[in-house]
Amino acid sequence: MRVAANEKAEAEKILQIKRAEGDAESKYLAGLGIARQRQAIVDGLRDSVLAFSENVPGTSAKDVMDMVLVTQYFDTMKEIGASSKSSSVFIPHGPAAVKDIAAQIRDGQLQARML
Repeated sequence: MRVAANEKAEAEKILQIKRAEGDAESKYLAGLGIARQRQAIVDGLRDSVLAFSENVPGTSAKDVMDMVLVTQYFDTMKEIGASSKSSSVFIPHGPAAVKDIAAQIRDGQLQARML
């Protein structure tokens, strides 16, 4: 009985180790996927900013990024409004200039992180 109990415990230990190794590998691969996704987003934004700046005289990369940020802001607000499960928004908002919206979004994200 003692030998059987030891063998059973050893088998359970091996199973737990294999599960942990599988979980670690899964998280590692998920991290690689997220890193690649973010790199693709950055590459796409860079290409868009450069193309827009070259084709629209008088615009800077900051102008384009402000426009992208405002577009994402309105897309986010639309998503929040469309979801029946949303009840709170941590982004301050007011009828201000486009540059002010970018600052408000940054401040809102910092405030949300602090909560």
